[in-house]
Amino acid sequence: MKIKYYSFWLAVICIIVYLLQVLISGLTERFLLNQLSFVQPWRFITAIFLHASLSHLILNMFALLLFGFILEKTIGSRLFLLTFFSSGIIANLISVNFYNSSLGASGAIYGIIGVLAVLKPLMTVWAFSLPMPMFIAAILWAIGDILQTIFPSAIGTIAHLSGLFIGIIAGIALRLRRKQPKNSEINLNYTLSESAIHDWEDKYMKSEDF
Repeated sequence: MKIKYYSFWLAVICIIVYLLQVLISGLTERFLLNQLSFVQPWRFITAIFLHASLSHLILNMFALLLFGFILEKTIGSRLFLLTFFSSGIIANLISVNFYNSSLGASGAIYGIIGVLAVLKPLMTVWAFSLPMPMFIAAILWAIGDILQTIFPSAIGTIAHLSGLFIGIIAGIALRLRRKQPKNSEINLNYTLSESAIHDWEDKYMKSEDF
């Protein structure tokens, strides 16, 4: 499986975009997620690459590079890219109904986390300053976002939870797909016994006239 390091290149794009945000006044407002997204649908994509602050960018890029590389190595570059964009876009489609404006790659990254929680549930990760299985970390992160949704904060928790849900669904689909036998595997495992070959020869290859 050839890895194209899309997680790295996505992080590079986010960093470049953030530099442009700092240098170009009004750029963020023109591309973030808000009610204009329904008439300017590209915002559902562009908002993924925008970030509100340097700390926001650093935290998201750390998670993207860490979990993104692991997932890309696990399922391949094409499916990784599909996971990233589908989780990010669907998370934005949901969260636009709850926030006046939002931005960031968090929904896409939580989608990656959701897939890993299904495909590699026992993988050890550091969360809350403790080593723990991936699925436990995902549950705790989800609980934290649920609490912050109940007691509102400045964090777009709806996008986090939406991305995580999409990731879990995608992870289940990928896990089920792996369990299905391939036709080539079935053909390779199918063999004819020598007695069956002889019976076929006696029945069809020999004539009573000889």
